[in-house]
Amino acid sequence: MITKQKALGNRGEKLVADKLEKQGFTILARNYRKQFGEIDLIASNKDLLIFVEVKLRSSNNIDLAELIVPVKQRRISAAAKAYIAEKNYTNKFCRFDVALIYTAADTPCITYIANAFYVCD
Repeated sequence: MITKQKALGNRGEKLVADKLEKQGFTILARNYRKQFGEIDLIASNKDLLIFVEVKLRSSNNIDLAELIVPVKQRRISAAAKAYIAEKNYTNKFCRFDVALIYTAADTPCITYIANAFYVCD
């Protein structure tokens, strides 16, 4: 049985995926999981791969630094590296984005942050 929280998360990810597709991106994967991390959405547009973390909140008082802590960034990065190696996408540029969805209103409000964080090897 799917939990209410998981159903909300799926709805949020679909909203973000739809927005990206309208901008010309192709969704390559949803909820890509490895033992060391998960990526909510992976999308591509020409030579660009974007790895998107989707966060839903009922309050619009959101601090990105609290949501995507360095440990979470490293986990997303590790999963991204695994995906790149698995699909042999070594010739693409990568970007890490965050989509914040405020759900308390009747219509969800999406704040999309491109290049939300950088990962250094």
